Amino acid sequence: MSRLSHSEIHMVHRIGWLRAAVLGANDGLVSTASLVVGVAAAGSGRSEILIAGLAGLVAGAMSMAAGEYVSVSSQTDAEQADIARETRELRETPEAELDELTRIYVARGLDEGLARQVATQLTEKDALGAHSRDELGISETVTAHPTQAALVSAATFAVGAVVPLVIASLVPEVRITLVVAFTTLIALSVLGGLGASAGGAGIVKGAIRVTFWGALAMAATAAVGMVFGVNVG
Repeated sequence: MSRLSHSEIHMVHRIGWLRAAVLGANDGLVSTASLVVGVAAAGSGRSEILIAGLAGLVAGAMSMAAGEYVSVSSQTDAEQADIARETRELRETPEAELDELTRIYVARGLDEGLARQVATQLTEKDALGAHSRDELGISETVTAHPTQAALVSAATFAVGAVVPLVIASLVPEVRITLVVAFTTLIALSVLGGLGASAGGAGIVKGAIRVTFWGALAMAATAAVGMVFGVNVG
């Protein structure tokens, strides 16, 4: 059997967008469902529930986009600053940088002669790439992209948030709390399983941990709604 067509797909290649997608969908589903459950538990009507949920969807999506963009931009700025410093050091002290790269490979298990040979060959081919990857731990595979993270987070948040809103608009008012909570837990388990599967982790474990925290969030907001939504007199 020929091995020429052998190829591998590694889960780490997906980390740039997968983290933002899973986080966005999970937050959209949990936060909007919790908001709907809390407002419904307070005794509000369907229109108030949907308005609150829609406001939560818009605010949450924008917040996710802004937060992801700022967070990932800060990470990117730090990476670029390190790369710029490394570029300067390679230009000003190339021998010291070659020694540093050699020590890294020795620490990883190569004997000094082989480590020096590897460091020399990699430096001749792409010195900055070798130092970025092996000294700084920066790789194109896991490099963050601010705009991509922001758009993915906002879009998946909105998709997740739509689920409880659709349920709340279709079921009888008296059943909104229970039905939204139940369907949200099912959706969370599916989302957790899919996210874990896409990342190469255990499906059951991923589903359980996402569902647990979603249930806890909805229980907390339902309790708040019942406590502060009681009409007196």
